[in-house]
Amino acid sequence: MADAPYLVALALMEQNGRRALPLGGRSLPADSASGLTGDSPHAIARELALELLLRVWQRSDEGSLQRAAGPVSLLLVELPMERLPEDLPALKAAWLNTGDTVAFEEGLQAIVGRAWTVAIEKFQPLTFTPWPR
Repeated sequence: MADAPYLVALALMEQNGRRALPLGGRSLPADSASGLTGDSPHAIARELALELLLRVWQRSDEGSLQRAAGPVSLLLVELPMERLPEDLPALKAAWLNTGDTVAFEEGLQAIVGRAWTVAIEKFQPLTFTPWPR
């Protein structure tokens, strides 16, 4: 199971002048390897993105929200399970403390297997674009 990838949706945002980085993730089922071919993420990705966006939307009751990294503010990443307990929390803490988005992106790229930006156009389905391009 340690070899099974883990999907994480994360949002780099600001609320009331303070950085926030909510995230949510899910381990992939053992039989999901066939769904991880090509450039598209597993079907669970849409569910993770929706759950995270609903949590972010609920936070709007606490004040205005703003994307902190433009089109890279909403990401879905696939990473090995062993990267979760230390590497991802360390990157998150560093970004929350410094706001250095470039360093965050470089650190994230170093630990992930694959990554996608998440976006939507009016009257179009949710799109996952491989990141970095």
